[in-house]
Amino acid sequence: MHSNRGVYALLLGSGVSRTSGVPTGWEIVLDLIRRLAHIRNDSCEPQPEGWYQATFGKVPDYSEILNEVARSSAERMQLLRGYFEPTDEEREQGRKLPTAAHRAIANLVAKGYVRVLITTNFDRLLELALADVGIQPFVISTPDAAKGALPLAHSRCTVIKLNGDYLDSRLKNTSDELAHYEDPMEALLDQVFDEYGLILCGWSGEWDTALRAALERCGARRFTTYWAIKSRLSQKAQDLAALRQATVLAIAGADEFFKDLSERILALEGFSEKDALSTKVAVARMKRYLAADSQRINLQDLLTSETEKTYAALTGSRFAVTGSRPVCADVLLRLRAYEATIDTVLNLMICGAHWGEPQHDWILLRCFKRLADQSGPQSGLVLWITLRLYPALVLLYGMGLSALSRGNYRFLHSLFGLRVREDDYKPEKTVAALVHDQAVMARAQQQEALAKRHTPLSDRMFEILRDPLREYLPSDNEYDRTFDWFEYLLCLCHCDAETTRASLVEMKAANPNFTLWASVGRFGWKHNLDGSLGIQEETELMKGDAYPEKVAAIIRAGFFESASQHDDKYRDVKAAFDRFASGLRGEWLW
Repeated sequence: MHSNRGVYALLLGSGVSRTSGVPTGWEIVLDLIRRLAHIRNDSCEPQPEGWYQATFGKVPDYSEILNEVARSSAERMQLLRGYFEPTDEEREQGRKLPTAAHRAIANLVAKGYVRVLITTNFDRLLELALADVGIQPFVISTPDAAKGALPLAHSRCTVIKLNGDYLDSRLKNTSDELAHYEDPMEALLDQVFDEYGLILCGWSGEWDTALRAALERCGARRFTTYWAIKSRLSQKAQDLAALRQATVLAIAGADEFFKDLSERILALEGFSEKDALSTKVAVARMKRYLAADSQRINLQDLLTSETEKTYAALTGSRFAVTGSRPVCADVLLRLRAYEATIDTVLNLMICGAHWGEPQHDWILLRCFKRLADQSGPQSGLVLWITLRLYPALVLLYGMGLSALSRGNYRFLHSLFGLRVREDDYKPEKTVAALVHDQAVMARAQQQEALAKRHTPLSDRMFEILRDPLREYLPSDNEYDRTFDWFEYLLCLCHCDAETTRASLVEMKAANPNFTLWASVGRFGWKHNLDGSLGIQEETELMKGDAYPEKVAAIIRAGFFESASQHDDKYRDVKAAFDRFASGLRGEWLW
Protein backbone atom coordinates (compact mmCIF):
# COMPACT_ATOMS: atom_id res chain seq x y z
CA MET A 1 0.00 0.00 0.00
CA HIS A 2 2.84 2.38 0.79
CA SER A 3 4.36 1.83 -2.65
CA ASN A 4 0.98 1.99 -4.44
CA ARG A 5 -0.76 5.02 -3.00
CA GLY A 6 -4.49 5.02 -3.82
CA VAL A 7 -4.41 1.63 -5.56
CA TYR A 8 -6.18 -0.41 -2.87
CA ALA A 9 -9.92 -0.24 -2.15
CA LEU A 10 -11.41 -1.46 1.12
CA LEU A 11 -14.43 -3.76 1.32
CA LEU A 12 -15.86 -3.50 4.82
CA GLY A 13 -18.55 -5.62 6.44
CA SER A 14 -20.43 -5.42 9.70
CA GLY A 15 -17.43 -6.69 11.68
CA VAL A 16 -15.74 -3.30 11.29
CA SER A 17 -18.55 -1.57 13.20
CA ARG A 18 -19.08 -4.36 15.71
CA THR A 19 -17.10 -2.82 18.59
CA SER A 20 -19.01 0.47 18.27
CA GLY A 21 -22.25 -1.14 19.44
CA VAL A 22 -24.08 -0.38 16.18
CA PRO A 23 -26.30 -3.35 15.27
CA THR A 24 -26.00 -5.22 11.98
CA GLY A 25 -28.80 -5.09 9.40
CA TRP A 26 -30.03 -8.55 10.36
CA GLU A 27 -30.00 -7.64 14.06
CA ILE A 28 -32.23 -4.69 13.21
CA VAL A 29 -34.61 -6.96 11.30
CA LEU A 30 -34.88 -9.31 14.28
CA ASP A 31 -35.53 -6.39 16.64
CA LEU A 32 -38.22 -5.04 14.31
CA ILE A 33 -39.86 -8.48 14.30
CA ARG A 34 -39.90 -8.40 18.11
CA ARG A 35 -41.54 -4.96 17.99
CA LEU A 36 -44.11 -6.24 15.51
CA ALA A 37 -44.86 -9.27 17.68
CA HIS A 38 -45.26 -7.00 20.69
CA ILE A 39 -47.73 -4.83 18.76
CA ARG A 40 -49.73 -8.01 17.98
CA ASN A 41 -49.61 -9.07 21.66
CA ASP A 42 -47.65 -12.14 20.66
CA SER A 43 -44.30 -13.66 21.59
CA CYS A 44 -41.75 -14.39 18.88
CA GLU A 45 -38.98 -15.86 21.04
CA PRO A 46 -36.78 -17.77 20.86
CA GLN A 47 -36.71 -17.53 17.02
CA PRO A 48 -38.15 -14.24 15.70
CA GLU A 49 -37.43 -15.21 12.10
CA GLY A 50 -39.34 -18.50 12.46
CA TRP A 51 -42.26 -16.73 14.12
CA TYR A 52 -42.48 -14.25 11.24
CA GLN A 53 -42.47 -16.96 8.58
CA ALA A 54 -45.11 -18.99 10.47
CA THR A 55 -47.31 -15.91 10.98
CA PHE A 56 -47.05 -14.27 7.56
CA GLY A 57 -46.07 -17.21 5.35
CA LYS A 58 -42.95 -15.54 3.91
CA VAL A 59 -39.40 -14.68 4.79
CA PRO A 60 -38.86 -11.42 6.70
CA ASP A 61 -38.71 -8.34 4.50
CA TYR A 62 -37.10 -5.29 6.07
CA SER A 63 -39.20 -2.71 4.26
CA GLU A 64 -42.50 -4.46 4.97
CA ILE A 65 -41.75 -4.97 8.65
CA LEU A 66 -40.60 -1.36 9.04
CA ASN A 67 -43.81 -0.18 7.38
CA GLU A 68 -45.89 -2.25 9.81
CA VAL A 69 -44.08 -0.90 12.87
CA ALA A 70 -43.93 2.76 11.77
CA ARG A 71 -46.35 3.96 9.11
CA SER A 72 -45.06 7.41 8.14
CA SER A 73 -41.62 8.18 6.71
CA ALA A 74 -40.91 10.57 9.58
CA GLU A 75 -41.76 7.87 12.14
CA ARG A 76 -39.59 5.34 10.32
CA MET A 77 -36.69 7.76 10.26
CA GLN A 78 -36.97 8.44 13.98
CA LEU A 79 -37.17 4.73 14.72
CA LEU A 80 -34.01 4.00 12.72
CA ARG A 81 -32.09 6.84 14.35
CA GLY A 82 -32.31 4.97 17.64
CA TYR A 83 -30.32 2.08 16.19
CA PHE A 84 -27.52 4.18 14.73
CA GLU A 85 -27.30 7.51 16.57
CA PRO A 86 -25.96 7.58 20.15
CA THR A 87 -27.85 8.94 23.10
CA ASP A 88 -26.00 11.22 25.51
CA GLU A 89 -25.32 8.24 27.76
CA GLU A 90 -24.05 6.12 24.86
CA ARG A 91 -21.85 8.98 23.71
CA GLU A 92 -20.27 9.19 27.14
CA GLN A 93 -19.64 5.44 26.98
CA GLY A 94 -18.07 5.78 23.52
CA ARG A 95 -20.80 3.67 21.90
CA LYS A 96 -22.20 4.15 18.37
CA LEU A 97 -19.20 6.34 17.58
CA PRO A 98 -16.36 5.74 15.10
CA THR A 99 -14.08 2.95 16.30
CA ALA A 100 -10.29 2.73 16.18
CA ALA A 101 -10.74 0.95 12.84
CA HIS A 102 -12.81 3.79 11.37
CA ARG A 103 -10.30 6.39 12.55
CA ALA A 104 -7.33 4.45 11.20
CA ILE A 105 -9.10 4.10 7.85
CA ALA A 106 -9.82 7.85 7.84
CA ASN A 107 -6.10 8.53 8.44
CA LEU A 108 -5.21 6.29 5.49
CA VAL A 109 -7.68 8.22 3.33
CA ALA A 110 -6.30 11.56 4.54
CA LYS A 111 -2.80 10.43 3.54
CA GLY A 112 -4.06 9.36 0.11
CA TYR A 113 -3.41 5.63 0.55
CA VAL A 114 -7.10 4.71 0.18
CA ARG A 115 -9.64 6.47 -2.04
CA VAL A 116 -12.45 3.93 -2.47
CA LEU A 117 -14.39 2.42 0.43
CA ILE A 118 -17.07 -0.22 -0.19
CA THR A 119 -19.28 -1.13 2.76
CA THR A 120 -22.29 -3.34 3.39
CA ASN A 121 -23.12 -1.32 6.52
CA PHE A 122 -25.96 1.17 6.90
CA ASP A 123 -24.29 3.34 9.54
CA ARG A 124 -22.43 6.59 8.98
CA LEU A 125 -19.41 5.87 11.16
CA LEU A 126 -17.05 6.03 8.18
CA GLU A 127 -18.42 9.41 7.17
CA LEU A 128 -18.07 10.72 10.74
CA ALA A 129 -14.46 9.53 11.02
CA LEU A 130 -13.63 11.07 7.64
CA ALA A 131 -15.23 14.37 8.67
CA ASP A 132 -13.01 14.43 11.77
CA VAL A 133 -9.92 14.51 9.52
CA GLY A 134 -11.43 17.14 7.23
CA ILE A 135 -12.65 14.92 4.38
CA GLN A 136 -16.14 15.08 2.90
CA PRO A 137 -16.54 11.86 0.89
CA PHE A 138 -18.72 11.34 -2.16
CA VAL A 139 -21.30 8.82 -0.93
CA ILE A 140 -23.05 6.40 -3.31
CA SER A 141 -25.91 4.53 -1.65
CA THR A 142 -28.50 4.29 -4.45
CA PRO A 143 -28.51 3.37 -8.16
CA ASP A 144 -29.25 7.00 -9.05
CA ALA A 145 -26.19 8.15 -7.13
CA ALA A 146 -24.10 5.53 -8.92
CA LYS A 147 -25.29 6.86 -12.30
CA GLY A 148 -24.30 10.42 -11.52
CA ALA A 149 -21.13 9.65 -9.59
CA LEU A 150 -17.95 11.59 -10.13
CA PRO A 151 -15.31 9.35 -11.75
CA LEU A 152 -13.43 7.50 -9.00
CA ALA A 153 -10.09 8.85 -10.19
CA HIS A 154 -11.32 12.42 -9.68
CA SER A 155 -12.70 11.96 -6.17
CA ARG A 156 -10.50 12.20 -3.11
CA CYS A 157 -12.72 9.65 -1.38
CA THR A 158 -15.74 7.66 -2.56
CA VAL A 159 -17.86 5.63 -0.12
CA ILE A 160 -20.02 3.01 -1.82
CA LYS A 161 -22.82 1.83 0.51
CA LEU A 162 -24.01 -1.28 -1.30
CA ASN A 163 -26.97 -2.01 0.95
CA GLY A 164 -28.08 1.58 1.44
CA ASP A 165 -28.07 4.17 4.21
CA TYR A 166 -30.06 3.90 7.42
CA LEU A 167 -31.99 7.11 6.67
CA ASP A 168 -33.14 5.69 3.33
CA SER A 169 -35.93 3.08 3.47
CA ARG A 170 -34.52 1.28 0.42
CA LEU A 171 -32.24 -0.92 2.52
CA LYS A 172 -31.18 -4.40 1.48
CA ASN A 173 -31.42 -7.04 4.21
CA THR A 174 -33.16 -10.20 3.07
CA SER A 175 -31.69 -12.99 0.97
CA ASP A 176 -33.80 -11.91 -2.03
CA GLU A 177 -32.73 -8.28 -1.64
CA LEU A 178 -29.07 -9.27 -1.41
CA ALA A 179 -29.29 -11.55 -4.45
CA HIS A 180 -28.76 -8.77 -6.99
CA TYR A 181 -27.90 -5.09 -7.40
CA GLU A 182 -29.29 -2.65 -9.92
CA ASP A 183 -27.27 -2.24 -13.13
CA PRO A 184 -25.54 1.07 -12.19
CA MET A 185 -24.27 -0.42 -8.93
CA GLU A 186 -23.17 -3.64 -10.66
CA ALA A 187 -21.20 -1.61 -13.23
CA LEU A 188 -19.53 0.43 -10.49
CA LEU A 189 -18.49 -2.71 -8.63
CA ASP A 190 -17.12 -4.24 -11.82
CA GLN A 191 -14.98 -1.15 -12.31
CA VAL A 192 -13.61 -1.16 -8.76
CA PHE A 193 -12.85 -4.89 -8.71
CA ASP A 194 -11.16 -4.61 -12.11
CA GLU A 195 -9.02 -1.52 -11.47
CA TYR A 196 -8.15 -1.69 -7.77
CA GLY A 197 -6.44 -4.00 -5.34
CA LEU A 198 -8.73 -5.11 -2.55
CA ILE A 199 -8.61 -5.45 1.22
CA LEU A 200 -11.61 -7.20 2.76
CA CYS A 201 -12.34 -6.97 6.47
CA GLY A 202 -15.38 -7.69 8.64
CA TRP A 203 -17.22 -9.41 5.78
CA SER A 204 -18.05 -13.11 5.97
CA GLY A 205 -18.86 -13.60 2.27
CA GLU A 206 -21.81 -15.75 3.28
CA TRP A 207 -25.01 -13.73 2.76
CA ASP A 208 -24.31 -11.01 0.17
CA THR A 209 -24.95 -13.11 -2.93
CA ALA A 210 -24.73 -10.24 -5.42
CA LEU A 211 -21.48 -8.95 -3.93
CA ARG A 212 -19.97 -12.41 -4.00
CA ALA A 213 -21.04 -12.80 -7.63
CA ALA A 214 -19.42 -9.47 -8.56
CA LEU A 215 -16.14 -10.63 -7.08
CA GLU A 216 -16.40 -13.98 -8.87
CA ARG A 217 -17.01 -12.53 -12.34
CA CYS A 218 -14.04 -10.15 -12.20
CA GLY A 219 -11.28 -11.83 -14.19
CA ALA A 220 -8.57 -9.19 -13.68
CA ARG A 221 -5.80 -9.77 -11.13
CA ARG A 222 -3.83 -6.54 -11.50
CA PHE A 223 -3.32 -6.14 -7.77
CA THR A 224 -3.45 -8.46 -4.78
CA THR A 225 -6.58 -9.27 -2.80
CA TYR A 226 -6.11 -9.45 0.98
CA TRP A 227 -8.82 -10.93 3.19
CA ALA A 228 -8.48 -10.10 6.90
CA ILE A 229 -10.44 -12.60 8.95
CA LYS A 230 -10.92 -13.02 12.69
CA SER A 231 -12.17 -16.62 12.55
CA ARG A 232 -12.16 -19.39 9.98
CA LEU A 233 -13.57 -18.64 6.52
CA SER A 234 -16.79 -20.40 5.55
CA GLN A 235 -16.69 -22.78 2.61
CA LYS A 236 -18.22 -20.16 0.30
CA ALA A 237 -15.63 -17.63 1.45
CA GLN A 238 -12.81 -20.16 1.00
CA ASP A 239 -13.93 -20.83 -2.57
CA LEU A 240 -14.06 -17.11 -3.29
CA ALA A 241 -10.62 -16.53 -1.73
CA ALA A 242 -9.17 -19.33 -3.86
CA LEU A 243 -10.76 -17.89 -7.01
CA ARG A 244 -9.39 -14.43 -6.25
CA GLN A 245 -6.01 -15.91 -5.23
CA ALA A 246 -6.44 -13.89 -2.05
CA THR A 247 -3.93 -13.69 0.76
CA VAL A 248 -5.81 -14.54 3.95
CA LEU A 249 -4.68 -12.61 7.04
CA ALA A 250 -5.55 -13.84 10.54
CA ILE A 251 -6.33 -10.83 12.74
CA ALA A 252 -7.41 -10.18 16.32
CA GLY A 253 -10.08 -7.73 15.19
CA ALA A 254 -10.78 -4.86 12.81
CA ASP A 255 -9.62 -2.21 15.28
CA GLU A 256 -6.25 -3.87 15.81
CA PHE A 257 -5.81 -4.66 12.12
CA PHE A 258 -6.42 -1.18 10.69
CA LYS A 259 -4.57 0.56 13.50
CA ASP A 260 -1.55 -1.68 12.90
CA LEU A 261 -1.80 -1.18 9.13
CA SER A 262 -1.93 2.60 9.54
CA GLU A 263 1.03 2.62 11.98
CA ARG A 264 3.14 0.44 9.69
CA ILE A 265 2.48 2.64 6.67
CA LEU A 266 3.29 5.77 8.68
CA ALA A 267 6.51 4.12 9.86
CA LEU A 268 7.46 3.42 6.24
CA GLU A 269 6.50 6.98 5.40
CA GLY A 270 8.81 8.27 8.10
CA PHE A 271 11.57 5.98 6.83
CA SER A 272 11.12 7.35 3.31
CA GLU A 273 11.26 10.90 4.61
CA LYS A 274 14.65 10.12 6.15
CA ASP A 275 16.71 11.40 3.24
CA ALA A 276 20.31 10.36 3.92
CA LEU A 277 21.63 12.75 1.27
CA SER A 278 19.88 15.80 2.74
CA THR A 279 21.18 14.84 6.20
CA LYS A 280 24.74 14.62 4.87
CA VAL A 281 24.36 18.00 3.17
CA ALA A 282 23.07 19.54 6.42
CA VAL A 283 26.00 18.12 8.39
CA ALA A 284 28.48 19.41 5.79
CA ARG A 285 26.95 22.89 6.15
CA MET A 286 27.16 22.55 9.93
CA LYS A 287 30.88 21.84 9.75
CA ARG A 288 31.50 24.88 7.55
CA TYR A 289 29.57 27.12 9.91
CA LEU A 290 31.36 25.77 12.99
CA ALA A 291 34.77 26.44 11.40
CA ALA A 292 34.19 30.15 10.78
CA ASP A 293 33.11 32.73 13.37
CA SER A 294 31.60 34.79 10.56
CA GLN A 295 29.04 31.99 9.99
CA ARG A 296 27.55 32.00 13.48
CA ILE A 297 24.23 33.44 12.26
CA ASN A 298 23.98 30.79 9.55
CA LEU A 299 24.79 28.16 12.16
CA GLN A 300 22.01 29.40 14.40
CA ASP A 301 19.54 29.54 11.51
CA LEU A 302 20.39 26.00 10.39
CA LEU A 303 20.03 24.46 13.85
CA THR A 304 16.96 26.46 14.79
CA SER A 305 15.06 25.74 11.58
CA GLU A 306 15.79 22.01 11.77
CA THR A 307 14.86 21.97 15.46
CA GLU A 308 11.54 23.71 14.83
CA LYS A 309 10.71 21.36 11.96
CA THR A 310 11.46 18.40 14.22
CA TYR A 311 9.48 19.89 17.11
CA ALA A 312 6.43 20.36 14.88
CA ALA A 313 6.62 16.72 13.80
CA LEU A 314 7.10 15.40 17.34
CA THR A 315 4.11 17.34 18.68
CA GLY A 316 1.83 16.55 15.73
CA SER A 317 -1.03 14.07 15.44
CA ARG A 318 1.31 11.29 14.37
CA PHE A 319 2.44 10.93 17.99
CA ALA A 320 -0.95 11.27 19.68
CA VAL A 321 -1.11 9.94 23.25
CA THR A 322 -4.69 8.63 23.10
CA GLY A 323 -6.04 5.42 21.59
CA SER A 324 -6.33 1.78 22.49
CA ARG A 325 -3.80 0.02 24.71
CA PRO A 326 -0.62 -0.48 22.64
CA VAL A 327 0.88 -3.88 21.96
CA CYS A 328 4.59 -4.61 21.57
CA ALA A 329 4.50 -3.98 17.82
CA ASP A 330 2.94 -0.54 18.41
CA VAL A 331 5.73 0.47 20.80
CA LEU A 332 8.50 -0.63 18.45
CA LEU A 333 6.87 1.17 15.52
CA ARG A 334 6.62 4.37 17.54
CA LEU A 335 10.27 4.15 18.60
CA ARG A 336 11.27 3.79 14.95
CA ALA A 337 9.03 6.68 13.96
CA TYR A 338 10.66 8.88 16.62
CA GLU A 339 14.12 7.87 15.40
CA ALA A 340 13.28 8.69 11.78
CA THR A 341 11.78 12.05 12.79
CA ILE A 342 14.86 13.26 14.71
CA ASP A 343 17.47 11.79 12.35
CA THR A 344 18.71 15.04 10.79
CA VAL A 345 18.73 17.10 13.98
CA LEU A 346 20.48 14.21 15.78
CA ASN A 347 23.30 14.18 13.23
CA LEU A 348 23.63 17.97 13.45
CA MET A 349 23.83 17.93 17.25
CA ILE A 350 26.34 15.08 17.24
CA CYS A 351 28.48 17.13 14.89
CA GLY A 352 28.13 20.25 17.05
CA ALA A 353 28.94 18.41 20.28
CA HIS A 354 32.18 17.12 18.78
CA TRP A 355 33.46 20.13 16.82
CA GLY A 356 31.80 22.96 18.70
CA GLU A 357 33.75 25.53 20.72
CA PRO A 358 32.53 27.25 23.92
CA GLN A 359 30.80 30.01 21.92
CA HIS A 360 28.64 27.37 20.22
CA ASP A 361 27.43 25.62 23.36
CA TRP A 362 24.44 27.87 23.98
CA ILE A 363 22.79 27.24 20.62
CA LEU A 364 23.21 23.46 20.93
CA LEU A 365 21.80 23.48 24.46
CA ARG A 366 18.92 25.77 23.51
CA CYS A 367 17.88 23.50 20.64
CA PHE A 368 18.18 20.41 22.83
CA LYS A 369 16.03 22.04 25.51
CA ARG A 370 13.39 22.92 22.90
CA LEU A 371 13.01 19.23 22.02
CA ALA A 372 13.49 17.88 25.57
CA ASP A 373 10.97 20.11 27.38
CA GLN A 374 7.84 18.09 28.07
CA SER A 375 4.48 19.76 27.53
CA GLY A 376 1.16 19.00 25.91
CA PRO A 377 -1.72 16.80 27.11
CA GLN A 378 -1.14 14.84 30.30
CA SER A 379 -4.25 12.70 29.84
CA GLY A 380 -4.06 9.62 27.69
CA LEU A 381 -2.11 6.39 27.70
CA VAL A 382 0.69 6.62 30.26
CA LEU A 383 3.13 4.75 28.04
CA TRP A 384 2.57 7.11 25.10
CA ILE A 385 2.97 10.12 27.42
CA THR A 386 6.26 8.96 28.93
CA LEU A 387 7.53 7.81 25.54
CA ARG A 388 7.52 11.45 24.40
CA LEU A 389 10.82 11.71 26.29
CA TYR A 390 12.44 9.15 23.98
CA PRO A 391 13.72 11.67 21.38
CA ALA A 392 15.45 13.60 24.19
CA LEU A 393 17.06 10.37 25.40
CA VAL A 394 18.44 9.61 21.93
CA LEU A 395 19.74 13.17 21.52
CA LEU A 396 21.31 13.09 25.00
CA TYR A 397 23.18 9.89 24.25
CA GLY A 398 24.24 11.07 20.80
CA MET A 399 25.53 14.46 21.96
CA GLY A 400 27.11 13.03 25.12
CA LEU A 401 29.01 10.29 23.29
CA SER A 402 30.14 12.76 20.65
CA ALA A 403 31.42 15.18 23.30
CA LEU A 404 33.33 12.35 25.02
CA SER A 405 34.88 11.31 21.70
CA ARG A 406 36.78 14.63 21.83
CA GLY A 407 37.15 14.73 25.60
CA ASN A 408 34.81 17.72 25.73
CA TYR A 409 33.80 17.43 29.39
CA ARG A 410 33.01 21.13 29.51
CA PHE A 411 30.07 20.71 27.15
CA LEU A 412 29.02 17.43 28.78
CA HIS A 413 28.86 19.15 32.17
CA SER A 414 26.64 21.87 30.70
CA LEU A 415 24.43 19.29 29.00
CA PHE A 416 23.93 17.19 32.14
CA GLY A 417 23.23 20.29 34.21
CA LEU A 418 20.77 21.86 31.74
CA ARG A 419 17.34 22.29 33.35
CA VAL A 420 14.37 20.99 31.35
CA ARG A 421 10.65 20.82 32.01
CA GLU A 422 9.16 17.53 33.18
CA ASP A 423 5.63 18.75 32.41
CA ASP A 424 3.66 22.00 32.51
CA TYR A 425 2.90 21.68 36.23
CA LYS A 426 6.23 20.66 37.74
CA PRO A 427 9.46 22.60 38.30
CA GLU A 428 12.33 22.02 35.91
CA LYS A 429 14.91 19.34 36.67
CA THR A 430 18.42 18.75 35.37
CA VAL A 431 18.86 16.55 32.32
CA ALA A 432 20.91 14.09 34.40
CA ALA A 433 18.02 13.71 36.85
CA LEU A 434 15.16 13.59 34.35
CA VAL A 435 16.30 11.94 31.12
CA HIS A 436 17.03 8.23 31.55
CA ASP A 437 15.68 4.99 30.14
CA GLN A 438 13.23 4.20 32.94
CA ALA A 439 11.70 7.67 32.70
CA VAL A 440 10.86 6.74 29.10
CA MET A 441 9.68 3.19 29.81
CA ALA A 442 9.71 1.04 32.92
CA ARG A 443 12.20 -1.80 32.69
CA ALA A 444 9.42 -4.40 32.47
CA GLN A 445 7.85 -2.50 29.54
CA GLN A 446 11.24 -2.31 27.81
CA GLN A 447 11.73 -6.04 28.13
CA GLU A 448 8.23 -6.80 26.89
CA ALA A 449 8.39 -4.47 23.87
CA LEU A 450 12.02 -4.76 22.79
CA ALA A 451 13.75 -7.91 24.00
CA LYS A 452 14.16 -10.16 26.98
CA ARG A 453 17.41 -8.47 28.01
CA HIS A 454 18.57 -6.80 31.20
CA THR A 455 18.74 -3.32 29.61
CA PRO A 456 16.73 -3.28 26.34
CA LEU A 457 16.57 0.48 25.82
CA SER A 458 20.24 0.97 26.65
CA ASP A 459 21.06 -1.77 24.15
CA ARG A 460 18.91 -0.01 21.54
CA MET A 461 20.78 3.27 22.09
CA PHE A 462 24.04 1.39 21.56
CA GLU A 463 22.78 -0.07 18.27
CA ILE A 464 21.05 2.91 16.65
CA LEU A 465 23.82 5.42 17.48
CA ARG A 466 26.68 3.34 16.12
CA ASP A 467 26.42 4.62 12.53
CA PRO A 468 25.84 8.33 13.34
CA LEU A 469 28.92 8.24 15.61
CA ARG A 470 31.19 6.14 13.40
CA GLU A 471 32.92 9.24 12.01
CA TYR A 472 33.82 10.36 15.53
CA LEU A 473 34.44 6.94 17.11
CA PRO A 474 35.62 4.72 14.23
CA SER A 475 36.88 1.87 16.41
CA ASP A 476 34.18 -0.50 17.66
CA ASN A 477 36.17 -1.12 20.84
CA GLU A 478 36.54 2.58 21.46
CA TYR A 479 32.82 3.11 20.84
CA ASP A 480 31.99 0.34 23.30
CA ARG A 481 34.28 1.77 26.02
CA THR A 482 33.03 5.33 25.47
CA PHE A 483 29.39 4.22 25.62
CA ASP A 484 29.90 2.47 28.96
CA TRP A 485 31.84 5.40 30.44
CA PHE A 486 29.09 7.81 29.31
CA GLU A 487 26.32 5.74 30.89
CA TYR A 488 28.27 5.27 34.11
CA LEU A 489 28.99 8.99 34.36
CA LEU A 490 25.31 9.76 33.63
CA CYS A 491 24.32 7.48 36.53
CA LEU A 492 26.74 9.22 38.90
CA CYS A 493 25.47 12.63 37.80
CA HIS A 494 21.89 11.48 38.33
CA CYS A 495 22.79 10.58 41.92
CA ASP A 496 24.65 13.87 42.29
CA ALA A 497 21.65 15.87 41.04
CA GLU A 498 19.38 14.16 43.55
CA THR A 499 21.61 14.86 46.58
CA THR A 500 23.49 17.72 48.18
CA ARG A 501 26.85 17.63 49.92
CA ALA A 502 25.12 18.14 53.28
CA SER A 503 22.65 15.30 52.70
CA LEU A 504 25.48 12.99 51.71
CA VAL A 505 27.29 13.78 54.97
CA GLU A 506 24.11 13.06 56.96
CA MET A 507 23.43 9.78 55.15
CA LYS A 508 27.02 8.66 55.57
CA ALA A 509 26.94 9.45 59.28
CA ALA A 510 23.68 7.55 59.73
CA ASN A 511 24.74 4.57 57.62
CA PRO A 512 28.22 4.20 56.10
CA ASN A 513 26.76 1.67 53.65
CA PHE A 514 23.95 3.86 52.27
CA THR A 515 23.09 3.54 48.59
CA LEU A 516 21.97 5.91 45.80
CA TRP A 517 19.63 4.91 42.96
CA ALA A 518 20.16 5.49 39.26
CA SER A 519 19.00 3.59 36.18
CA VAL A 520 21.84 1.16 35.43
CA GLY A 521 22.70 0.81 31.74
CA ARG A 522 24.21 -2.05 29.79
CA PHE A 523 27.60 -1.52 31.45
CA GLY A 524 26.21 -3.02 34.64
CA TRP A 525 25.62 -6.41 33.03
CA LYS A 526 28.77 -6.79 30.94
CA HIS A 527 31.62 -8.98 32.05
CA ASN A 528 34.44 -11.06 30.68
CA LEU A 529 34.75 -14.78 31.15
CA ASP A 530 36.88 -14.23 34.24
CA GLY A 531 34.09 -12.16 35.83
CA SER A 532 35.82 -8.80 35.40
CA LEU A 533 34.26 -5.79 33.65
CA GLY A 534 35.11 -5.39 30.01
CA ILE A 535 36.52 -1.86 30.51
CA GLN A 536 39.76 -2.33 32.36
CA GLU A 537 40.94 1.28 32.56
CA GLU A 538 38.07 2.29 34.87
CA THR A 539 38.85 -0.37 37.47
CA GLU A 540 41.38 2.02 39.04
CA LEU A 541 38.75 4.67 39.85
CA MET A 542 38.77 4.15 43.61
CA LYS A 543 42.29 2.90 44.30
CA GLY A 544 43.72 5.45 46.72
CA ASP A 545 44.05 9.02 45.47
CA ALA A 546 45.33 8.08 42.04
CA TYR A 547 42.43 9.26 39.86
CA PRO A 548 42.54 8.03 36.31
CA GLU A 549 42.81 10.68 33.66
CA LYS A 550 39.07 10.69 32.90
CA VAL A 551 38.13 11.18 36.53
CA ALA A 552 40.54 14.10 36.81
CA ALA A 553 38.96 15.55 33.67
CA ILE A 554 35.43 15.46 35.05
CA ILE A 555 36.56 17.07 38.31
CA ARG A 556 38.30 19.87 36.36
CA ALA A 557 35.15 20.39 34.29
CA GLY A 558 33.14 21.13 37.46
CA PHE A 559 31.22 17.91 37.98
CA PHE A 560 30.16 17.09 41.56
CA GLU A 561 30.01 20.74 42.67
CA SER A 562 32.79 23.27 42.42
CA ALA A 563 33.59 23.53 46.13
CA SER A 564 36.89 22.39 47.54
CA GLN A 565 35.40 19.08 48.62
CA HIS A 566 33.95 18.15 45.25
CA ASP A 567 36.41 15.28 44.90
CA ASP A 568 35.12 13.83 48.19
CA LYS A 569 31.55 14.15 46.91
CA TYR A 570 32.54 12.21 43.82
CA ARG A 571 33.96 9.46 46.03
CA ASP A 572 30.82 9.32 48.21
CA VAL A 573 28.41 9.36 45.26
CA LYS A 574 30.39 6.70 43.43
CA ALA A 575 30.63 4.41 46.47
CA ALA A 576 26.90 4.76 47.23
CA PHE A 577 25.91 4.11 43.63
CA ASP A 578 28.26 1.14 43.32
CA ARG A 579 26.71 -0.41 46.42
CA PHE A 580 23.23 0.01 44.91
CA ALA A 581 24.25 -1.42 41.56
CA SER A 582 26.06 -4.35 43.11
CA GLY A 583 22.75 -5.50 44.57
CA LEU A 584 21.27 -5.87 41.10
CA ARG A 585 23.57 -8.80 40.35
CA GLY A 586 24.74 -9.74 43.80
CA GLU A 587 28.25 -8.68 42.76
CA TRP A 588 29.21 -5.22 41.52
CA LEU A 589 32.01 -5.44 39.05
CA TRP A 590 33.48 -1.99 39.48
